Amino acid sequence: MSGSVLVTGASGFIGNFLVKEAVRKGYDVWAGVRATSHIDELHVNEIHLIELDFASVETLKMQLSDHKEMNKKWDYIIHTAGVTKCKDKNDFEKVNTQGTKNLIEALSELEMIPDKFVYLSSLSVFGPIHEKEILPISEKDTPCPNTAYGNSKLRAEEYIKSIPDFPYLIFRPTGVYGPREKDYFLMVKSIQKHFDFAVGFHEQLLTFVYVADLAQAIFLGIEKEICRKSYFVTDGNVYTSRDFSDLIQKELGNPFVIHIKCPLIILKVISLCAEFIASSSGKSSTLNADKFKIMKQRNWQCDITPLIDDLGYTPMYHLEEGVKQAIDWYKKEGWL
Repeated sequence: MSGSVLVTGASGFIGNFLVKEAVRKGYDVWAGVRATSHIDELHVNEIHLIELDFASVETLKMQLSDHKEMNKKWDYIIHTAGVTKCKDKNDFEKVNTQGTKNLIEALSELEMIPDKFVYLSSLSVFGPIHEKEILPISEKDTPCPNTAYGNSKLRAEEYIKSIPDFPYLIFRPTGVYGPREKDYFLMVKSIQKHFDFAVGFHEQLLTFVYVADLAQAIFLGIEKEICRKSYFVTDGNVYTSRDFSDLIQKELGNPFVIHIKCPLIILKVISLCAEFIASSSGKSSTLNADKFKIMKQRNWQCDITPLIDDLGYTPMYHLEEGVKQAIDWYKKEGWL
């Protein structure tokens, strides 16, 4: 299948991978980046670059108009641009929600709505549900996000769904890992130093998806005659945090790891202190109040049956293989 595709947030972990996958599949690829984005790893000789500022509809219209004059509209848009941590919680709304609205409004006013608009959301839009009965989260459940990030993603979803006949697909991945990913890499570094930190004393059921499988799901969505639907994305399995750390330890070849379980109350205090210190210095912190709520959540199961039935999705990387691929890349690139 051919056609033109715009990937926003192209310099990010997931966006970067989607750009390269689109090139591999033979699409005419446009990478949407910010003026301050690092584009060294985007292989710019194989793609087109377009600067996009999602803070303003008018600015977007000017930026998109240049493309329209030369190339009309894109066949497909994959909107991954967004933030997962901020100095100010209001920025989640500005970037993830309002930024998405601004893009769609600009596309609409310029008559550049694509054949399919793919929005990258998150499992976090559902929040900590089924925590007692421990059931997989499904599309039938009512979203109840408990983080600023999850709320901002949900509001963007609601806006997209409210537009009559808008050709959207929404993907809600669970924890995405793979080469270039930096948050899980912190766990890898900790285990390399022989320490593994888990949260709480009640079992936590986790789900993951390797970045290549997320890309597979997205491009299957583009290529199938399916629209106006939402899907969860995982590798189809359920894990514990110990499963993850043991696989990392195996790939690192560590002879021993000290496993430490941190009580939730202590983690909460540490998270709030880290957030306060970061905010006082004008920075964002990986560990913060929202991150605490995410780490506190015990049930990250979700139902990917619709993804399998509708799109023919078959995960290629279960956690063992995915961790191996990621660790190999970190070693090769000198991160470890």
